[in-house]
Amino acid sequence: MTISDVCIKRPVFTWVLVAIPVVLGLVSYSRLGVDLFPNVDFPVCTVTTVLPGASVREMETSVTKPIEDIVNTIGGIDELRSTTTEGISIVTLQFLLSKNGDVGAQEVRDKVNSILSTLPAGTQAPIVDKFETDSQPVMSIAVSGRRDFREITEIAKKQLKERLETVGGVGAIRLIGGQTRAMNVIVDTDKLAAHGMSVVDVQTALLRQNIEVPGGRVDQGRRELVLRTLGRVNTAKEFNDLIVSTRGGHPIRVKDVGRAEDSFEEQRSLARLNDNAAVSLVIQKQAGLNTVKVVEDVKARLAEVEPALPADIKIEIIRDQSRFIKKSIEEVKLHLLLAAVLVSATILLFIRDWRTTVIATLAIPTSIIPTFLFMDAMGFTLNNITMLGLILAIGIVIDDAVVVHENIFRHMEEDGMDGMEAARIGTREIALPVMATSLSLIVIFLPIAFMGGIVGRFFSSFGTTVAFAVAMSLFVSFTLTPMLCSRFLKLEPSEAGHAKSKSGFIYRFIDGSYGLVLRAALRFKFVVVILAILVILSTVPIGKIMGFELIPHDDQSEFEVVFTTPEGYTLERTGQLAKELAGRLRELPGAVYTFT
Repeated sequence: MTISDVCIKRPVFTWVLVAIPVVLGLVSYSRLGVDLFPNVDFPVCTVTTVLPGASVREMETSVTKPIEDIVNTIGGIDELRSTTTEGISIVTLQFLLSKNGDVGAQEVRDKVNSILSTLPAGTQAPIVDKFETDSQPVMSIAVSGRRDFREITEIAKKQLKERLETVGGVGAIRLIGGQTRAMNVIVDTDKLAAHGMSVVDVQTALLRQNIEVPGGRVDQGRRELVLRTLGRVNTAKEFNDLIVSTRGGHPIRVKDVGRAEDSFEEQRSLARLNDNAAVSLVIQKQAGLNTVKVVEDVKARLAEVEPALPADIKIEIIRDQSRFIKKSIEEVKLHLLLAAVLVSATILLFIRDWRTTVIATLAIPTSIIPTFLFMDAMGFTLNNITMLGLILAIGIVIDDAVVVHENIFRHMEEDGMDGMEAARIGTREIALPVMATSLSLIVIFLPIAFMGGIVGRFFSSFGTTVAFAVAMSLFVSFTLTPMLCSRFLKLEPSEAGHAKSKSGFIYRFIDGSYGLVLRAALRFKFVVVILAILVILSTVPIGKIMGFELIPHDDQSEFEVVFTTPEGYTLERTGQLAKELAGRLRELPGAVYTFT
């Protein structure tokens, strides 16, 4: 007894057998992440090293070159490149795709740690970061207002950045373009020279005296107190009174060689919304999480925080990756539904029986929905690649059910069998061809998951998703479809023994047209072979004309202009050029705002 025979005899068992994966698939659908593309692990890592105040040449010879030399001994490196700027060295390693990215990053850390003692004094500990495709910035927020810019920076940092960092899924928030409070000490070189001192003496004195140190413990009977020495200086007057050195028994204070003023750090970056100075918050999500959910949670937190902000503070969401993702996924979902409707309409058009249409169409949800369970188990997300696979699968998963159903219907229509007998005989007759068809499709799509290179990394989820959907459709066609046909497929007594479904105009037109083409192909076999060869050969020139790309160009209603100024341009001069360029861009039709 085959599985189809069991399902025909036990309809309740069949419903439960099919309902279990469908229910689990619906639960899994709510847990799936939503993203633009799959999370692809590229074996790339960067080593960032900072040496404040060092020139480009010093950074190149003392930091970048030693790090390059030591990491170059690691096996499996495909490309090694570096970027050195004033005080910053960035070494990027790209490994072969066959190398595990986590293993490569750990090997880089071990090698870099072995040369820490040889780096120049004052060099900050190198930071080794593994490249994550889905940990890129998902949202940018501009904060501006009609008040002192330093105050705007404090509001953005204390009331926004710190509150948003607690949102689940937010990995990091970078603050760009703000003014951070600092106590600047301006020294007079002539006065320093008159006292026989240098700038280093002032720096050393400030570091030595502006500090808090532990003071030990004091026991008081049953209590123990922890002491600390308060040495932090908070005001400009206190800084001016700090003793820098002693000459001839007389103390020399900061105010004797210069002055201290409560100001802000020297700006090395800026941000502007249109022409207004702004503070930018760049939000990154944690790797592997739902981009849309993280952005929605951040927006919800912003809605909570915004009423408590001063009235003149303006918050503008500059970039929101979730907007394009949601529109893209909604469009794909529409096509998914449209494909199911068109497939059902095609079946109704040909067989002209509503029961037949319902039975065959049920194969679509019962095959597609359990696929969400498979995607959840494999760690996939709902993205353009996996949704493309589901759209393609709709036309495939219904094939098995249609073939089985049509054979059962044929026995009822032409041989006059009842539903139970036709379902048993019809399914058994067609089982081997249906199984061969489905397995051949699985064999086609499953190897995509094992492709090498970047394309293989992107499309591995595509191949396995389609393969599982096809396997599920084979299961449905041997269980649910014959059971439904045996119970619900009915023919009028007058229709038995007559091929009514083949008497329609559409069927007769297609059958006649196909017959003419088939007879012509069998008569002129040599021409058919030549045409087939020409079609195969035409793929090469057509492919060259069309071009090749990994992913299509998407119009996200925004564009980015990047320019480089001549060497030596100050931040102020570069900002003036950016302001002029942004002003011209805002004159373009349809431009809403510019963000620098």
